[in-house]
Amino acid sequence: MSFYERHIGPRLVRCLCAMADISAEREKIVPRASGTVLEIGFGPGLNLPFYDPAQVSRVIGVDPNESFLKLGEAQRRAATFPVEIRCTPAESLPLENGCVDTAVITYALCSVHDPMLCLSEVRRVLRPGGRALFLEHGLSTEARVARWQHRLNPLWRPLAVGCNLIRPVAASFRAAGFTLAELEEYYLSRAPKPVGFLSRGVAYAI
Repeated sequence: MSFYERHIGPRLVRCLCAMADISAEREKIVPRASGTVLEIGFGPGLNLPFYDPAQVSRVIGVDPNESFLKLGEAQRRAATFPVEIRCTPAESLPLENGCVDTAVITYALCSVHDPMLCLSEVRRVLRPGGRALFLEHGLSTEARVARWQHRLNPLWRPLAVGCNLIRPVAASFRAAGFTLAELEEYYLSRAPKPVGFLSRGVAYAI
């Protein structure tokens, strides 16, 4: 792993993902989590302030990137509920079947190595009736914007430490066997369209 990937890239991504507009989007979905929560792509813990301590019994954060996890040490210490970290890929979760009430996936599906395997693992560990709450950026449904995303992705991906612009969020959940109980697709205000197409919703395994 290069110096940029260890030290510069993670800090850049944290700054971008902590912007006020993005935090406002997190606040629309993360507080709905309850019970035992699995968070994919936990990173620097930017979702922690938005969990409802009255509803969450513990959070299991999964992230294979130690550089991102180190940036969240202070956030984890400040949490008022137990936070457990698994420094492991989301494609191979060290958890038993059906042990999670809620999965939270925010700005993470863009960076996992294999999104379909990740979502398959999420389905496996969710209890019957459990939910996946997601807030992701990805491939636009607007053809003109999607073309630009494909052009920019080879430049964006190394700059953003593995983040992809061209992953179809809703289609990936459906292909992985989820049903989308809620789905909103829109552009983040004041963000360039190629990096600002968001999908927010609730998914159940079928």
